Amino acid sequence: MAIAAKYNPKDIENKWYNYWMENKYFHSTPNNKKPYTIVIPPPNVTGVLHMGHMLNNTIQDVLIRRARLQGYNACWVPGTDHASIATEAKVVAKLKEEGIDKNSISREDFLKHAWEWTDNYGGQILEQLKKLGASCDWDRTKFTLDDDMYASVIKSFVDLYKKGHIYRGYRMVNWDPEAKTTLSDEEVIYQEQQGKLYYINYAIEDSDEQVTIATTRPETIFGDTAICINPNDQRFTHLKGKRAIVPVVNRSIPIIEDEYVDIEFGTGCLKITPAHDENDKVLGEKHKLEIIDIFNEDASLNANGLHYENEDRFVARKKFVKELEEKGFLIKTENHLNKVGTSERTKAVIEPRLSEQWFLKMKDLVKPAIDSVLENNEIKLFPDKFKNTYSHWLKNIRDWNISRQLWWGQRIPAYYYTKDKGKFVVAETQEEALKLAQEKSGNSKLTLKDLHQEEDVLDTWFSSWLWPMSVFDGIRNPQNEEFQYYYPTNDLVTGPDILFFWVARMIIAGYEYTGKRPFENVYLTGLVRDKQRRKMSKSLGNSPNALQLIEDFGADGVRVGLLLSNAAGNDLLFDESLCQQGKNFGNKVWNAFRLIEGWEIDEKSSQPESSKIALNWYKNVFQKTLREIEDHFKKYRISDALMATYKLIWDDYCSWLLEMIKPAYGQPIDAKTYKEVIYLLEQNLTILHPFMPFLTEEIWQNISPRKTQEALIIQNWPEMQDYNKQLITDFEVVKEVISGIRTIRKNKNISFKESIDLKIINNENLKKDYDVVVSKLGNIENIAYIAQQEQNALSYRVKSNEYFIPMAGNIDIKAETEKLEEELNYHKGFLKAVEKKLANKRFVDNAPEKVVAIEKQKQEDAQNKIAAIQKSLQNLN
Repeated sequence: MAIAAKYNPKDIENKWYNYWMENKYFHSTPNNKKPYTIVIPPPNVTGVLHMGHMLNNTIQDVLIRRARLQGYNACWVPGTDHASIATEAKVVAKLKEEGIDKNSISREDFLKHAWEWTDNYGGQILEQLKKLGASCDWDRTKFTLDDDMYASVIKSFVDLYKKGHIYRGYRMVNWDPEAKTTLSDEEVIYQEQQGKLYYINYAIEDSDEQVTIATTRPETIFGDTAICINPNDQRFTHLKGKRAIVPVVNRSIPIIEDEYVDIEFGTGCLKITPAHDENDKVLGEKHKLEIIDIFNEDASLNANGLHYENEDRFVARKKFVKELEEKGFLIKTENHLNKVGTSERTKAVIEPRLSEQWFLKMKDLVKPAIDSVLENNEIKLFPDKFKNTYSHWLKNIRDWNISRQLWWGQRIPAYYYTKDKGKFVVAETQEEALKLAQEKSGNSKLTLKDLHQEEDVLDTWFSSWLWPMSVFDGIRNPQNEEFQYYYPTNDLVTGPDILFFWVARMIIAGYEYTGKRPFENVYLTGLVRDKQRRKMSKSLGNSPNALQLIEDFGADGVRVGLLLSNAAGNDLLFDESLCQQGKNFGNKVWNAFRLIEGWEIDEKSSQPESSKIALNWYKNVFQKTLREIEDHFKKYRISDALMATYKLIWDDYCSWLLEMIKPAYGQPIDAKTYKEVIYLLEQNLTILHPFMPFLTEEIWQNISPRKTQEALIIQNWPEMQDYNKQLITDFEVVKEVISGIRTIRKNKNISFKESIDLKIINNENLKKDYDVVVSKLGNIENIAYIAQQEQNALSYRVKSNEYFIPMAGNIDIKAETEKLEEELNYHKGFLKAVEKKLANKRFVDNAPEKVVAIEKQKQEDAQNKIAAIQKSLQNLN
């Protein structure tokens, strides 16, 4: 088979991916092998491939391909998440472009549009992952709104409701006015923003007196129902029992007392708006205050906002502040740094709002999840520094607001059977609900028409927290063969930003439904940042096009570029040059293969001793590195595992072994050496395959004709064997000896074609067996072992061994002497300056210990260089 002169990823990537797919190498079914299972963190169905996905899925593919090579029944389940808020927003925007208002169509019609959008645009990210080489079992692709997945979520809700874990309550919630839905506390991002603190006067009823309050949100004055003072604040004792008048609104409100008020903050008087602040709501309930809601769903003011009705809250704020100033209520304004809650999804500023919502009690459910990670180490986090974050979240957990005011998602299976929606039943089907409603109401004449299902859908995370179970139908049918075989899964790879949103909740659900952990290990990747350490995002325009990177550098090059600079839990500072490094590595391996393939084979010639020694050395260094790689994988140091593989192949195989066994120009190679070097190449390709699957399969298939069952993707991972540590240690010396010869040749312009002699004082008792290797790579004519220094020779040391290359007219002794003397004078001058600094007592006593240590190291280095130069001068004379 003709081998291409240059490796071109475009020529082979689609070819081999289609080959793997056609032969079902990614597909898994239960068998007698031990399973290895990963479930993909389901990307949003609306999503496109970005750098975070590239990193996350490359790591997963490395793990799954390695497990496949190790003989596991490897199963990687892909899928997408319906992403309620994000998807509904996109569909609403599309409808708006078509002149359709969501509120003007029925739920059924809206869902038709949503499904149409999903069918046309959704899921493209999974196709993009194939370009990266992701070896998912695509036959198992799941979507969180698939019928079986939907049914699993509903079954879970009903089960938790029956157990008393789910309740419906009127609570203060986080309201996203752009998505027009509630959010859980964890979906709110608090950001420091520069705002204003407004000081406003309230008149005291039936008097000329006024009190001043300070607020950051003057528009909420329309919802004020009290002013609160601290009973211990002597400034306001005369106001007890009195009433105040709300500015502009002219509503009379009571002045109440509560120690909640911070005497030191603001003016010491606090306006109370129970409908729009969590703490105000608590005070409102305690003091039985009126509740006045001032906002519409989109955070514009409602009729309670008087003449600002339907005005956007921020527009109304500006206008209202101006009115307060004009009417003499606004006393002053100050700059104020404030933490503002924003929606993780839409980035809109959150409004606290009282609303009827569904909640899941978490306090009892969370205990096994705490124990498994923090107490008995049944589930391991890599790196374990995230245990602190995990502990803080779970030990301070609040009830989970699981309802969303959307149409796209799993509709809550609660059915109201009274017109005021005061009575309801919870059931998996309408028929079950009707039966329960008839029993509960005592009215057997109720029909399906009398039932009205809850309009809200469930929080998207309420479906994805079941993901490791529901993808195998473990909620609906926990005894099925696949669930029993594949669950619990092995590894989870995800970002630390969803450690609570998703990881912790999956752990909670796993123990609740199976009594087992959902996975054993959680590998938390870092965030991909640019060279300025900024998080990559569309808004900043600093995120490269993932598919263009693959186009430019090849999938293997991009995979290597990402992994070489990523360590678990540490952010990756992405630079395209890293992908170029990956591409260059691919070219290096390809050229090494071309070199080997270009050798003519002589079946009759015997194996040279130098090749025998070199091959024996590489087999041992391969085994040593294999142990290192295994240790790195065990500790989820994927970057280190790749670097160990990279160095082994680039340095030890390509740069050293091939040089040592390469036949002389125009000469054939003996068959035994060729066969062994090909075998070692195949071993290299096997351990490199998880990182660079396309390149390795291409070379593997070009080495010799392969049958389907001989594809690299399903070969066996190399077995670990004992290795000779002394041989490896000795060879490091040999490599330094050869490097020393090459350095002298280069510096003294001695042609590499010209053979030279080498004399050795062998203080290390290094075996003479290695001389054949030194002779070949250094082009040494004769090697002699001597007892004392060689005169008139160039010398260098490796450990305590001394090596001499006789001059024999190879260099100009006078010129070399002058050069060495110039170097000697420079280093003597440098040493003098360093010693002067160290002799300065003030410097030594006052400088940091580290700085003094650096100067002492400079002193020692200079002394060693001076000694070496003096010895070289001595040898020239």
